[in-house]
Amino acid sequence: KIKTNTGISAATGDIFAANDSRRWFFVQNLGVNPLFIKFGTGASTTDFTFILKGASVNDDGLGGSYESQVVVFTGIISGTGTAPRFIATEI
Repeated sequence: KIKTNTGISAATGDIFAANDSRRWFFVQNLGVNPLFIKFGTGASTTDFTFILKGASVNDDGLGGSYESQVVVFTGIISGTGTAPRFIATEI
């Protein structure tokens, strides 16, 4: 099953719920502000796993992205930022 998430309703929230069946995921920042991603709940600007750089303008395709590798994290993935805009897909 493919699931795509195009944003979180607040500045901080879960991008994906825990999913033991997750085999791959991808996140790309579509906004101009950095997007802080955490493998776990409660991402913040001081508690994160990695940062995706912002784009030059919204939706220009130049924002940072992350694609899961051989070992896929299956827990909650959360994110935060100023007016976060992103696309996230899991299989």
